[in-house]
Order: sequence, then structure tokens, then C-alpha cells
Amino acid sequence: MAKVAGKAYDINLLKRIFHYVKPYKATFKWSIFLTIALAVLAPLRPILIEYTLDKHILGGDRNGLTLMVAVMVILLLVQTGVQYYHTYLTNFLGQSTIRDLRIDVFNHLTRLRLKYFDRTPIGQLITRTVSDLETIANIFSEGLIVIIGDILQLAVLLGVMLYIDWELTLVVLLPMPLLMLATYVFKEAIKSAFQEVRTQVGHLNTFLQEHISGMSIIKYFARENQEMQKFEEINRKHRDANIRSNWHYSIFFPVVEIISALSLGLLVWYGSKLIIQHQVTPGVVVAFIMYINMMFRPIRELADKFNTLQMGMVGAERIFAVLDTKEEEENTGFLKPERLKGHIRFENVWFAYNEDNWVLKGINFEIKAGETLALVGATGAGKSSVINILNRFYAIGKGSVTIDGKDIQEYDLAFLRSRIATVIQDVFLFSDSIGNNISLNNPEIKREQLVAAAKEVGAHEFIERLPGGYEYDVMERGSTLSSGQAQLISFIRALVYNPTILVLDEATSSVDTETEILIQKAITKLMQGRTSIVIAHRLSTIQNADKIIVLDKGEIKEAGSHQELLKLNGYYKRLYDLQFNSAGIEKTSAT
Repeated sequence: MAKVAGKAYDINLLKRIFHYVKPYKATFKWSIFLTIALAVLAPLRPILIEYTLDKHILGGDRNGLTLMVAVMVILLLVQTGVQYYHTYLTNFLGQSTIRDLRIDVFNHLTRLRLKYFDRTPIGQLITRTVSDLETIANIFSEGLIVIIGDILQLAVLLGVMLYIDWELTLVVLLPMPLLMLATYVFKEAIKSAFQEVRTQVGHLNTFLQEHISGMSIIKYFARENQEMQKFEEINRKHRDANIRSNWHYSIFFPVVEIISALSLGLLVWYGSKLIIQHQVTPGVVVAFIMYINMMFRPIRELADKFNTLQMGMVGAERIFAVLDTKEEEENTGFLKPERLKGHIRFENVWFAYNEDNWVLKGINFEIKAGETLALVGATGAGKSSVINILNRFYAIGKGSVTIDGKDIQEYDLAFLRSRIATVIQDVFLFSDSIGNNISLNNPEIKREQLVAAAKEVGAHEFIERLPGGYEYDVMERGSTLSSGQAQLISFIRALVYNPTILVLDEATSSVDTETEILIQKAITKLMQGRTSIVIAHRLSTIQNADKIIVLDKGEIKEAGSHQELLKLNGYYKRLYDLQFNSAGIEKTSAT
């Protein structure tokens, strides 16, 4: 977590935050009105008590006393109601604001290039959209509005006290500089302690997230005791950080009580003197006792509230830093043809994830509509980069990529990707039903289409055997399915979207032989009439491709059909012989 620094408020950040308050102007105005009402109502009870004591209790007026008690009960009920609605509205305002802001943040994240996510930790983005946004909500419920209310209440109380008796007011305020000094020291100390608590919370959350996710590795290597020792150390630091923050409170609150008692003592001493001299009434002294208590409470809490406001400002700064990230995917295209043929051409394409570190160098190839292109090569040769470019996940540095003779930048981005179905090696399944993972919650895809696609792949029987069938919840990342079953789900997903261009990125590398046979049958049907790009390490799966390209270090080394490349006796032949000999060795060792 970043350290908390800077001012407790920033006018520019507040302007941006209040932009999200505009839809709730009425709520905000009512919150301000109720804040003012609470400040005005605060001194009324002491004034009524003063009047009741002097006029009715000391005067022996029982009927007047009964009437004033009734008035005070009504005032108490009114204050309670105002406080209730004030608390409700400020919390409603804060939660409504961060709801809208969270929607904007998530919407913005979905439009960012993948390059942004490559260099930004996912945990950091989750913190931004959850924890940091909650601190902004506290600006309304516990920060700015409440601080304004407390300051306004202090001003009203001080004005009333000066009006009643300015000499007595000055006497009881003599210890106030000590309280201000103690509050300032506490505010600075608790800010530092709070930073440490947040840091240790971050360490604790990171450790738990990693180790719960990697629990199988811990158990495989019997590391339970060692990891528990690490956790105990992190947990101890978390405990100590909280204890240090509580230590500051344990000092500050008694100091405030001592200063309050000192002010009260001065009131009793000087007030009694004035009563004896008949310069003030007993009711005034009793009222001043209540005023002192009402003044010290908000002053004591202001330090905490300023820290809350400051944390909200820091959270806002982080959130708007994400919103200000100018890495959105450009969608300047407008083409949405009724029918896409799928004729793909790469012309002198150069591409780099980082500047000047070229991953693809002068790539040239053409795939006619309905043809199948296979890409082979070692890990890091640039095969997946070709797919990323085609989907416009990344922008190329030089050259051009066209589909049906039109540059891919001219196509509407959503349309382009809707016509390309990709099956990748690392299948991602959401914590949802199998049916929703296939359709991705697309209402246009009906259950009949899901079942038909599943039958074509050969996965319908295994899905029907699961509890609930297509309503079976696969849990987080599909943890309740085998890798082969998850791969079949992703293949059905590609089928139901009926793409023009099919991309298979190591689509059968993580499945067993039986499942691979099912997929290969479905692949054969699916490729008919579609342009296909296949990336595979198993050369046996691409022998029937119309064209095979061998990539090495971002360059095309060889291109041709399976038989043509074998005759060249080059890169492809060596890869083929290596796999063939490997299979032979496995066969020999098995006998």
C-alpha cells in the first residue's frame, strides 16, 4: 500500500468526487440541511435545562417543571430523528457515489489494452476497486460532512456561551490550547500508525491469497509447518501494528479526559464564585457543564475524522489515477459487413511488446478464406503474438494486417472479435454454471444451441452426468472439472458463436488421448468452410493444414505443406524427427 501523505483535502479531487454527487443533489442538500439542523439543535437542551432550573425548580413551580420536561422530551425525539436521517442520508450518499464510481472504474478497465494488465498487478487493481473506493464513501459518512457539522456545532456552542457569559466562557476555555496540541500530536502519530496497519493488512492479504491458491503445492511438498511459521510472523507484525495504533488512543483519550476535567474544575471554581456573588445563576453553571462535554466530544473525534478524510483523498487519488490511464483500445473502425469471408493477410508485420524488442520481424503470409494455417516453433517464437495482433489486443509497430482486403483497424472492434473464436491452452472458466460459461451469459444463445454444440464436440454425455447438467456450478476457475473437461467446455463455447475465423492456440495440449480424439473430430467439422489458424506443438495434429509456417525468434524460417516442409530437410524436419523419435522411445520403453 502506498503511504498516506499530503493534505487532508484537495480541492481538485473533491471537485471530481462531487461530479459523482450530481445525480444525488437532493440527498446532498438534505444532508447539509440536517447537518446545520443538528448544529442549531445542539445548544437548545442546555438552554432549556438552564431555564428550567432557574425559573421552575428553584422557584418551586411544579407545573412549569412538568411542561419543560415535556418540551425537552420532544426536543430529544426531534434530535434523534434528525440524527437518524442524517446518518442514513450521508451513508446512502457515500454508497451511491462509490457504486457509480466503481461502475466507471470497471468499465474503464474493460476498455484498456492488455499491455496495461501485463505490467499492473491484478491485486493492486482489486484494491483500487474495493478498498480504495470504500475510503471515498467514508468522506461522506465519516469525513467531510461530519467534520463540517462538528465545526459548525463548535461555532454555535461557542457563540451561545459567549452570549450567555463571556468571562465564564474564557475561563473554561483556558485549557483549550493544551487540547489542540494533544489533538495535533495524536493526529500525526495515529496517521503513521494507521499507515503501518494498512501495510501489514496488505502483507497478510497477499500471503493468504497466494497460499490458499497454492495449497496443493504446500501439501505436495509437505511445507505446512514452514509456511505456518511464516504466517505466524506476518500475523505477529499485524497484531503489533494494531496494538501500536491502539496505544496512541489509550494515551490520547485519558489526556482529553484530564483536560476536560481541568476545564470543568475551572468552571466549578469560578462559577461557584460568581453564584455566591449573585453574578450568574446555578442554571448557567449547569448549562456550561453540558456545553463543555458537548465541545470536547467533537474536538476529540476530529483527529480521527481528519485521518478518515485524508485516507479518502488518497483513495480518490489512486482511483482517478486508474481512470486517467490513457491506454484504451482504439475503436475508430466502423465496418460491420453482413458476411465476413475470412481472407487474412499479414504484410511486413513488425511487433514488439516493449519498444525495439521485436517479437515479430517482417512477417508475411496469406490465408485464403476457408484455408487452414498452422504455426509451429519453439516457445517464444512469436506464435501467440500473431493471434494477439489479429484480435487487436496489441498494436503492430510496422506493416499491415488485413481481413478481406480491409485493414483490421477499419473494422468495429466488437464486431471483429465476435467473428473470431479462440480456444486457448489455459482455459478460464468463471464461477458459474456450465451453460453460462459456454454462452458467456449471451441471451441470444439458446439452450438448444448449447446442447447441439456439446453433442457435436462429444461432451454432452459427461455434462449430463454432472449434478444439474448444464446448471452445474464449475466453481472458481473451473476447479471441479478436469483439465480435459474444461478444454471441452471452451471448445463448445467457440462452436456456439459460429465464427468466421477459428483460432486454436495449443487447444489439445492439456487433454488426454481419448478427449483429444473427440476434439479432433469436432475440429474437422468446425474447420469446414472457416478460415483457421492452429498453433500446436504436436505436429501430428496439423499435418492436414493447407499451409504450415515455422517461426523462430520472430521470423519465418520455412513455409509450405507438411510434405513440402519434410522435403526441405530443415527446421520442420528436425522438429518432426524429434517428436517421431520421442514417440519411438516411449514405445520402446513401454515394451
